[in-house]
Amino acid sequence: MREIISELSKKLHSGEVSSVELTSEYIKAVEEANPKYNAIVHTTFEAALEHAEAADEMLKEGNADTLCGIPMVMKDNICTDGLLTTCCSNVLKGFKPYYDATVWEKLKEKGAVLLGKANMDEFAMGSTSESSCYGAPFNPRNTGHVTGGSSGGAAAAVTANMAAYALGSDTGGSVRQPAAYCGIVGLKPTYGSVSRYGLIAYGSSLDQIGPLTYSVKDAAIVFDAIKGFDRRDQTSKAFDYGNILDYLDRDIKGVKIGIAEEFFDGIDPDMKTQIFDAVKLFEKNGAEIVDIKLPALKSALPVYYIIACAEASSNLGRYDGIRYGHRTGSYDSIDDMIYKTRSEGFGAEVKRRIMLGTYVLSSGYYDAYYKKACVIREEIRREFDETYEKCDILIAPIAPTTAPVLNFKGLSSVEMYLSDICTVPINIAGIPSISVPCGIDKKGLPIGMQIMGKRFDDAKVLNMAYFYEQNSKDWAGNFEGGVRI
Repeated sequence: MREIISELSKKLHSGEVSSVELTSEYIKAVEEANPKYNAIVHTTFEAALEHAEAADEMLKEGNADTLCGIPMVMKDNICTDGLLTTCCSNVLKGFKPYYDATVWEKLKEKGAVLLGKANMDEFAMGSTSESSCYGAPFNPRNTGHVTGGSSGGAAAAVTANMAAYALGSDTGGSVRQPAAYCGIVGLKPTYGSVSRYGLIAYGSSLDQIGPLTYSVKDAAIVFDAIKGFDRRDQTSKAFDYGNILDYLDRDIKGVKIGIAEEFFDGIDPDMKTQIFDAVKLFEKNGAEIVDIKLPALKSALPVYYIIACAEASSNLGRYDGIRYGHRTGSYDSIDDMIYKTRSEGFGAEVKRRIMLGTYVLSSGYYDAYYKKACVIREEIRREFDETYEKCDILIAPIAPTTAPVLNFKGLSSVEMYLSDICTVPINIAGIPSISVPCGIDKKGLPIGMQIMGKRFDDAKVLNMAYFYEQNSKDWAGNFEGGVRI
């Protein structure tokens, strides 16, 4: 496993390399590799070099943070003052926020260097990143396959060594699934542990910002930097995690691992074998395996799409041509301007979800769909709470298959939604989850394993992932290309 942040930090703190020199190397890597992978849609090289100069000053003062001077990218739905933030949608093309998201404020204070904004599904709606208005990113492991969605550009940038780490957002698996498809680590923290202030909302009760990295330790370092209470986010929770890195090396002996058969229904047999091999590794080292029943999981996917689309239809109502971004060129009235602006600005998948959300919130169907989904959501949460009285963590696949081929027209939208079936229950329950590489399929594509814990037990999740990473084959591998350490 490649602990990139730790290695780069040592070089920067020892003076072996300056942040300006390191940033210049990453800029060169982006210029060479991005045309091949389409991972970054807005570069911020001028600002990156300014951040690097400031980081070098902090390093000279001798009190710099681990992340100081290290280049990274952020998903295109995280606001950055004066820098393009478009959600990869025509309706927000040209939009430059006038404020920073809290996560970027925190990273800037620590001397982080922003190379650019990463490609994504339009408004984070998708499972392949193919709904971006800038075109799909390409999976560096095999450019004929998707990166996964919706943080596909962030995953591709890290995998291809165009950035040391990335921030994505996870509404129904959008950090973990692309991390699994690209063979890196993706962490979805407990809902409320990382501020959502400045994250352009898709499904407000489900969205969570999380890191994508090459190693579990790197994910822990980034999570340590961005977590914490924020009074500007009403869903933010005050919880004292302490220093997460202190938990990584803890003994796993006696840890109870729950295996719920519902997670394994219909998944690729090779993937199932690789995940159970990983479970055996934990068992061999003192963990206890517990069989679990989670029958409410069968309702998770429809509940997720009803709630997410309902919230999306409300959140996206603000894009009307008056406040932000695109406005149609000709119109006869205000109503006509709003109609044409939204028709021209939104892509097909976003329109589909807005229409679905508006339908389930309409007066005639509210009780039958949205209200019922909210009731079942509470049942799912209660089932997870009861499960964590019997075990400490759960292990499951990330998706039923490895990365699908690009532009595959044989699947309907509903069939594509099924690729989220293993990840959406975690967002409904608001619990932490991490994707860790655990194998390679017959086509040479990465397989990801999902480790889940109870709310605010992120340290336990990272501890188990770190143990697996340290005691198994280096499945993430050493990608040829980009900046090499």
